[in-house]
Amino acid sequence: MKAIRRFTVRPVLPEPLRPLSDLSRNLRWSWHAETRELFRSVDPEGWRAAGGDPVRLLGSVSAGRLAELAGDENFMGRLTAASDDLEDYLRGSRWYQDQDAQGARLPAAVAYFSPEFGVTAALPQYSGGLGILAGDHLKAASDLGVPLIGVGLLYRHGYFRQSLSRDGWQQEHYPLLDPNELPVALLRRPGGSPVRITLALPGGRCLYAHVWVAQVGRVPLLMLDSDVEENGPGERDVTDRLYGGGSEHRLLQEMLLGIGGVRAVRAYCAVTGHPEPEVFHTNEGHAGFLGLERIQELSTDGVGFDAALEAVRAGTVFTTHTPVPAGIDRFDRELVARHFGDGAELPGVDVGRILQLGLETYPGGEPGLFNMAVMGLRLAQRANGVSTLHGAVSRCMFAGLWPGFDPDEVPITSITNGVHAPTWVAPEVLRLGAGADGPGPARDALGADGPERWNAVADSDLWELRRSLREQLVGEVRTRLRASWRQRGAGSAELGWIDGVLDPDILTIGFARRVPSYKRLTLMLRDRDRLMDMLLHPTRPVQIVVAGKAHPADDGGKRLVQELVRFSDDPRVRHRIVFLPDYGMGMAQKLYPGCDVWLNNPLRPLEACGTSGMKAALNGCLNLSVLDGWWDEWYEPDFGWAIPTADGPTTDEDRRDELEANALYDLIEQRVAPRFYDRGGDGLPGRWIEMVRRTLTHLGPKVLAGRMVREYVELLYAPAARAHRSLDTGAARELAAWKSRVRTAWPGVAVDHVEVDEANCVAELGSTLALRVRVALGDLQPEDVDVQAVAGRVDTHDSLADGQAFPLKPAGGPDQQGRWIYEGPLTLDRTGPFGYTVRILPSHRLLAAGTDLGLVALPTESTGEGAGVLMR
Repeated sequence: MKAIRRFTVRPVLPEPLRPLSDLSRNLRWSWHAETRELFRSVDPEGWRAAGGDPVRLLGSVSAGRLAELAGDENFMGRLTAASDDLEDYLRGSRWYQDQDAQGARLPAAVAYFSPEFGVTAALPQYSGGLGILAGDHLKAASDLGVPLIGVGLLYRHGYFRQSLSRDGWQQEHYPLLDPNELPVALLRRPGGSPVRITLALPGGRCLYAHVWVAQVGRVPLLMLDSDVEENGPGERDVTDRLYGGGSEHRLLQEMLLGIGGVRAVRAYCAVTGHPEPEVFHTNEGHAGFLGLERIQELSTDGVGFDAALEAVRAGTVFTTHTPVPAGIDRFDRELVARHFGDGAELPGVDVGRILQLGLETYPGGEPGLFNMAVMGLRLAQRANGVSTLHGAVSRCMFAGLWPGFDPDEVPITSITNGVHAPTWVAPEVLRLGAGADGPGPARDALGADGPERWNAVADSDLWELRRSLREQLVGEVRTRLRASWRQRGAGSAELGWIDGVLDPDILTIGFARRVPSYKRLTLMLRDRDRLMDMLLHPTRPVQIVVAGKAHPADDGGKRLVQELVRFSDDPRVRHRIVFLPDYGMGMAQKLYPGCDVWLNNPLRPLEACGTSGMKAALNGCLNLSVLDGWWDEWYEPDFGWAIPTADGPTTDEDRRDELEANALYDLIEQRVAPRFYDRGGDGLPGRWIEMVRRTLTHLGPKVLAGRMVREYVELLYAPAARAHRSLDTGAARELAAWKSRVRTAWPGVAVDHVEVDEANCVAELGSTLALRVRVALGDLQPEDVDVQAVAGRVDTHDSLADGQAFPLKPAGGPDQQGRWIYEGPLTLDRTGPFGYTVRILPSHRLLAAGTDLGLVALPTESTGEGAGVLMR
């Protein structure tokens, strides 16, 4: 018989052990080794059975064992130390508080919205890199003391669990998650009743949600859950699974995340006294509706839509994570319109204005589609990509929102992702980096003191560390592979060969990630005979560990998984190449340290950042990757190898795969494997060890999430908070009225004539030109605009590259036709082909940038005839 309901009956902890409950409910244990070791010592076998989850562990410990622990002086001493350490961590001053004390005027709080969060395997609310990045962002913010509030959804089925059929086809399973068995607590009002968030739906229906809180160190993570009794069956299923369902299902998820998320933040701050956020950070477009809710809040206070929009934009940061348009959620405009306005959500906000924010009303767009990323950009004064290359790709991808500006001037900056080292670095790596100095210095080995510490480690110790981690991975792989084959229907008698899978002394390459087509899971299979030769080489063999999930609706991705699985099932090579199903955080924490080389071969430039190679690098693993995402930015020959790309405009996809696969094979055969197996007189691969050391000392500090979060604070959060404070209601109304006036008057703005006084000037380096420009401003005044000369190198088509803007000043006017004269010097500061142009931009003290309105006036061909290109 099956139970109709399942729940966990937890023992009552003896009073001396009550701190265990607090330690288990704060997810800091997931990156704090001493706390994990404390829980492991409660019941080592139970800890393994609970998958390293303290909440599940405490639900299974017998009362007798608890009484025994309460009388154990050594355990109680460790418990007190761990509890005191957590208290100090939560209450003590950290980097953020030190910056604020020095007058940085940082935000009182920041709300960080994301559709998924990968904090720990014990809270499976993630599918891949976006969620893992969001989890690392919260953890690094906690370590730095940033007053962040995370906002997401609680998916009752999480993302799917993956297994394989006998013929290697991916199968999905959605285990039901009970919040009462997760490290979360229901947000309640002072009287004890749960906080309930309500959204209005068409037809008089409502969508209700409770709010669960996970404590991620110092950072609360609020997760909205629609599985509540007041909802009908359809509404209860809104938060059933991550990235599931059709368009309306996804729209409702994103409305709950954005609109409901803001309401949850307000409720949380009211209940707990947490400071209200001054900055709202939208991690990808899924949460973009949060801006509409904040406009609605201001509208309720009597602020008009345009002024409310300006106030909301000032304090909003938008991060885009995809370099491919297909990765962005887009909805039919009629579907969106049906869910807003009278009889639905946000009745005080005009539906037409809502639609204007998301419609693709730009060249190349589809005006009938509502684009969540476009809305995110229009609702945010500050935006960024997640690597330098991705920032450039994003500026090109979204350039249509800023017509008249070159992609380089599109206001999307970049902050390269980072990873949370305490989560991803193996304890053995930390201990070796620390030497004999204990856990504090172990963490220091990942920061500024790291290079000095790693340089003091002997080659033999570093190599022994690498072999030990490889050996651990071999054991992990065999255990997982045996379990996978049992799921596929194999009997124990068939699986004796698994005891010979992988070898701790063979060069080990790892490849693990989601399986969209652009990541090219099967590129390594392009020439199967050549791959087989590498795997079975008599003196320089290679072994490969592969893992990854295809989206449940992506049959193309599933076919790639099956292709790889079938190759790895071949009895000739199955001891040298394995596919491990159900890739997740727990598996990743064994994979990254145990591999010698981390492989990444996406189609450039479709990898926004790609943080798996960063995690591998922090464990002394070398990278072998296409120059895409973060690797394009930080690659050096000391850190690994760059796979050449064949991304020319005339190369078709099949030919490109062939060329890049051959380049990959060449690198492994001619450079990677020889370096690994090239041993000196001491039996050690000295050049390989030096690359490992350089990776730990010079690359490691760059890829840290702490660096990333500090950059967010300094480059985006702090400026957004200042803009938010400067745009009170009066200032927002002023800016909105000014923008309206400028947009109305802009058709009358023009560059009328450009001339240069060349009589006393030779076009030589260091000489100066005197520019004189006549402009028409229509109904605007000089204080409404900036008139600039833009100069730089020119190509054969006279297009400016690396242009610099130089201000021109009013020198006369207006004349009878209302035209103004502007003048200024232009210094020739470089040799070679050089040119300039003149432009007019809107200007206001409250604008974040001159590109903000997407308006620019440029000369016509006749305007600048005889002036502009100076040298050939």
